[in-house]
Amino acid sequence: RFAVSVGYWKDPYIQYFVRQAKERKAPEINRGKLEWEWEHLTGYYARVHGVSYLIKAFLEKTECNCQIVNLGAGMDTLFWRLKDENLLPRKYFEVDFPMIVARKIHNIKSKPPLSKPIMESHSGDSLLIDSHSLDSSRYSIVGADLRFSSDLEEKLKKHSLDIHLPTLLVAECVLVYMTPQQSANLLKWAASTFPVAMVINYEQVNMRDRFGQIMIENLQRRQCNLAGVEPCSSLDSQRERLLLSGWENARAIDMMKVYSFLPQADVKRIEALEFLDEKELFEQLMQHYCICWASKDSRNL
Repeated sequence: RFAVSVGYWKDPYIQYFVRQAKERKAPEINRGKLEWEWEHLTGYYARVHGVSYLIKAFLEKTECNCQIVNLGAGMDTLFWRLKDENLLPRKYFEVDFPMIVARKIHNIKSKPPLSKPIMESHSGDSLLIDSHSLDSSRYSIVGADLRFSSDLEEKLKKHSLDIHLPTLLVAECVLVYMTPQQSANLLKWAASTFPVAMVINYEQVNMRDRFGQIMIENLQRRQCNLAGVEPCSSLDSQRERLLLSGWENARAIDMMKVYSFLPQADVKRIEALEFLDEKELFEQLMQHYCICWASKDSRNL
């Protein structure tokens, strides 16, 4: 929300899910903290645009005759943003822990700018909503644990998942919190369930070097354990885990590369928002996150 409020990208819906960021201190008070913030905000900017680019490419290829399954979606606002751009897939699913889902549904029910677009895109029978799930004809939120794919599939099918539709699965900083075996099971389930599918995974990479180890240690100090860090050792290991899970083609690029691909006029605009000349740390940070994507494509889309 803070990145949006400063102007990194537009998201009119995030304000309904996340409280206003605390007021910022002047640059001279805490220069180190500000540099850290700038690097992370610019990293978020690259992530949002990189993932969005791939999602829109998939929607274009399928002419929106597809479904999206957002894994570990949290308070993501993509459904509303796609609707505004007239890019909604046939059905958009979100999955997260029941506790997170309950919070999101409460926000949707209590805020008309969120509930109205769902009603507008809905057709057919009455919209189903309870504390842990929401099901409309175009948008569903499902409370489930991604570590158990049979339970996940059952819940998604109850909400009208169509395994024959081209399907895009999105996971942003999700797989790294599961054990490698659990994430492999999830990826295998997806690869074996949908004849035409693509998966996008955004998470850490190059975690075996000194900078990666410091990142892990910092997170551990905050009681945050990256159970699935093993496949994040390199771009090759990221690609390999996708291919070993049954995906036909896989690619992975680090976020510095993604940043270099973004429209340069817009990059100049966001770099002018918070001018800080220390870029070495930013580059190191960006080399430790990546976007990977993989597909299986029986229809040659």
